[in-house]
Amino acid sequence: MNVLKKVYCRVFQTGMRLALPFLPYREPQLIHGVGGVAEVLRSHGIGCVMLVTDAGVHGLGLTAHLEALLKAAGIRCVVYDRTVANPTVANVEEARALYLEQGCQGLIAFGGGSSMDCAKALGARIVRPKKALNRMEGLLHVMRRLPLLIAVPTTAGTGSETTLAAVITDEKTRHKYPINDFSLIPHYAVLDPDVTLGLPPQLTATTGMDALTHAVEAYIGRSTTRGTRAAAVEAVRLVFANLPEAYFNGHDREARANMLRAAYLAGTAFTKSYVGYVHAVAHSLGGRYGIAHGLANSVLLPVVLRAYGPAAWKKLARLARAAGVSDAASDREAAESFIACIEGMNAAMDIPETLPGIRSEDIPQLARYADHEANPLYPVPVLWGPDQLAEMYKKVQEVATDDRTGDPEHSDTAA
Repeated sequence: MNVLKKVYCRVFQTGMRLALPFLPYREPQLIHGVGGVAEVLRSHGIGCVMLVTDAGVHGLGLTAHLEALLKAAGIRCVVYDRTVANPTVANVEEARALYLEQGCQGLIAFGGGSSMDCAKALGARIVRPKKALNRMEGLLHVMRRLPLLIAVPTTAGTGSETTLAAVITDEKTRHKYPINDFSLIPHYAVLDPDVTLGLPPQLTATTGMDALTHAVEAYIGRSTTRGTRAAAVEAVRLVFANLPEAYFNGHDREARANMLRAAYLAGTAFTKSYVGYVHAVAHSLGGRYGIAHGLANSVLLPVVLRAYGPAAWKKLARLARAAGVSDAASDREAAESFIACIEGMNAAMDIPETLPGIRSEDIPQLARYADHEANPLYPVPVLWGPDQLAEMYKKVQEVATDDRTGDPEHSDTAA
């Protein structure tokens, strides 16, 4: 990255950090259990609600209890269950047509981050009927209050139930992009461990590491507050203490509840402090190849943290000590112990070190997508341009080790 762009990025990020106390951040009101949803809807005068989910969640009957409660309360529930793993513009437009046709008055997002992203984007299109989703990419391009939105996470990872972000894929170009606006923060969130008990081990692992990624990237960035740092530390502690138990014993209700809390805290942290290059690279991989976001983050997290090098050691060391991962006096040693702990947890949960299907000829364009998403918005420890970001794809590409080239740690732009 050239010097002028670096200066621009840091000035932009400084401005955003100074504006933090004056921006309309909020947290959703918590509903403890799906049994409280109908009462909230009644209190808002809603007689017809759309439930946005996916075929897997709906097919397993996870929404049946909520649907029954809504029916008993006299609230009509219209189900949209065609959300795909990386929700698309087509998903949103299809759901919007159904919402309007059925006269819905509010939204329930029930599922993982994909269902929540679809519901958020749907809400944005409802209040912005003349504005295409691709024109909402970036920061503050919605600027309208959404219909009542209740988020019910069935995974403990994305934190989307508390964030201002939705990530949508253009199915025609395979470009995956974030929409960030305060109006996208759900009005209510339901943290109910019972709806997560049946989550398969591998999905438990990758979504849990997604939560860890949110917390770590929020903590080591250059736009933190006392509150976001505290939330990130607590989230990291909870993940390290509870994710292995949730993975190996999925019906441990306490571990599941603690992971939901971790994901929520991590979400509150990165909503204000943003994420970093792990997410920028992961989003482009999800858009191009359909790689699940949690899996991409799991694999990329230790790779990117190590590539940041000395620029991240001090904050990683603080996080390691605060989370009880390391008591080393040396920042470098504590940081490396923290990264090694992440790698060890990945290995214990059978998360691979590489990602399949990344084509070398695609990497330049993917790196440009990542650069466009991250710079200047993400207050990363060290700034990289497309050339340095391209090395991240190569490091996780499923090829022989000898075929991987480049090392941003030793480039002049990574210093």
